[in-house]
Amino acid sequence: MQEDILTYDLPTAPATLPGITVAVLGTGKMGGILLQAFLKNNLLHPEQIRATVAHEDRAHALSTQYSVEVTTDNLEAARAADVILLGVKPVQVPALIEQIRPALTPNKLLLSFAASVKTSAIEQAAGMDLGVIRAMPNTPAMLAAGITALCSGRFVTPEQLNIAQRIFSTVGRTVVVDEKHMDAVTGLSGSGPAFLYIIIEALAEAGVNVGLPRDIATQLAAQTTYGSARMVLETGYHPALLKDAVTTPAGCTVDGILELEKGGLRVTLIKAVKRATQRARELAAG
Repeated sequence: MQEDILTYDLPTAPATLPGITVAVLGTGKMGGILLQAFLKNNLLHPEQIRATVAHEDRAHALSTQYSVEVTTDNLEAARAADVILLGVKPVQVPALIEQIRPALTPNKLLLSFAASVKTSAIEQAAGMDLGVIRAMPNTPAMLAAGITALCSGRFVTPEQLNIAQRIFSTVGRTVVVDEKHMDAVTGLSGSGPAFLYIIIEALAEAGVNVGLPRDIATQLAAQTTYGSARMVLETGYHPALLKDAVTTPAGCTVDGILELEKGGLRVTLIKAVKRATQRARELAAG
């Protein structure tokens, strides 16, 4: 049986980012998340968006679902766009830039979320002085709860950086960093969700071990993690201060913390981020 395709009502309010056209070249997982977020948040209207995929049937399905122009022609989409999002895999970026080079001008902005591909490499492939911004989002962007780090190439204007921040703010928070820190961003917030899922899984297993039903234990572990993260973000307090507020003298929590320290959780997490960062550097170096 063919699945029903969800469609979107056309917006009636003005777009909050009018006057520009955005092309998403390679509308895979993250590209699809962004496309949906643009429309849901009324950042762009459908007529301001172009998208590309590898196959005609996928293009037709996406076009029907979102009421946007979706093709398999990257060059055509790039010609029509002021901002071009590069959503392909890192190894595919050089070929994609070569393909769309006839459509590039110094006034266009290339926004890449291909991991480990440096802005200088994209500038060199483009063969001209144009704005290039590199982005590292993470998977909670699917629920508009992600965080994206952005870094600018040599020719990016403040206005272009603002556009990039507005684009990625549709899927969560944004931070701006120097490019030298992007591998560390990959190791921390890019890989971090996987580390946190292991922690949530372990907390839930512990709950089961002390007698809780598995579904209740998982819910308690996940919501506790979510709420604790919100406390850090919304109070602005240092995590150590919030930890101390939970830890009463001679209480339950301090005994648990002593076990965590004995097991080396803190050091192990630090090592995990350092190793993931090193791997990102290795990939960037080719």
